[in-house]
Amino acid sequence: MIDLTQWVEQRLGEQGIEVTAASSDASFRRYFRITSGSGSYIVMDAPPDKEDTGPYVQVAKRLFEIGLNVPEILDRDDAQGFLLLTDLGTKTYLGQLTPQTVERLYGDALGALIVLQTGTHTDRNGFPDYDDSLLMQEMELFRYWYVGSHLKQGLTASQHRTLDDMFSLLLGNAKAQAKVWVHRDYHSRNLMVTPTNNPGILDFQDAVIGPVTYDLVSLLRDCYICWPKERVEEWAKGYQDLARQSGLPVGDDEQRFIQDFDWMGVQRHLKVLGIFSRLAYRDGKTSFLDDLPQVYRYLIEVCGTYPDLKPLHSLLLQFPPPEL
Repeated sequence: MIDLTQWVEQRLGEQGIEVTAASSDASFRRYFRITSGSGSYIVMDAPPDKEDTGPYVQVAKRLFEIGLNVPEILDRDDAQGFLLLTDLGTKTYLGQLTPQTVERLYGDALGALIVLQTGTHTDRNGFPDYDDSLLMQEMELFRYWYVGSHLKQGLTASQHRTLDDMFSLLLGNAKAQAKVWVHRDYHSRNLMVTPTNNPGILDFQDAVIGPVTYDLVSLLRDCYICWPKERVEEWAKGYQDLARQSGLPVGDDEQRFIQDFDWMGVQRHLKVLGIFSRLAYRDGKTSFLDDLPQVYRYLIEVCGTYPDLKPLHSLLLQFPPPEL
């Protein structure tokens, strides 16, 4: 902490700054809020042997250039893994979403998502591809970390084949969707309520070129807050209309779009069950286990809706569910 404090004091040209923990995320990065005579700032501490700040800097620059409200990089020290950033405040979407505010806040978030996705028109090669290998690796986290480490269960040969078949089906759906810029973690803990240019957007360093419904399902089927299925579908259809008017390749078929949205959510939520389990059992971040029930419920609801996903629905029911 002494090194970080001294570094900030040198960069700001001030002494006696106040350093408090701001947040941490599902990585080795930590964030500190700096309070000084000149204002409030955020410092990212990303140990260079574990985290590369390069992708964060690259993506932040691109998103800032297209008008999105992301932290501005004021200074950096790659050798120590420090970034000095502007502060987007303390009000996360998760803490501010209520039945009274949700339409306004989601309206802003969907508008910002359209801006993000239309950035694809400026550069289709600036981010890595959300390719077959990455999509499959993510789903495999479910098999290893959720089933193996959390449930402590082995799979039969038949169950392995079912997962293989379902993963292949979901991969095919993701590949068939139009490709746009994807934040990859566009949800209520990474969106900040800001007085201007709402929302502030965080944790974007893993951005890729990927399926057009990915960020939409991250937002509307958030792992940390749940809304009625009918309302979620209405929001998704509203997004489709807005996206189409903005020249995004979302098609005219509402039923097909909702299926793509639903199936993309299954891919994402299988991954999330695995990631949350890995965070608990490998990294000691056990609080993520509290969010498993909501994610499991999404999977049961959606997989039970589509005949092609019934084998996965049946498989999920063979495991003891998290307490709902």
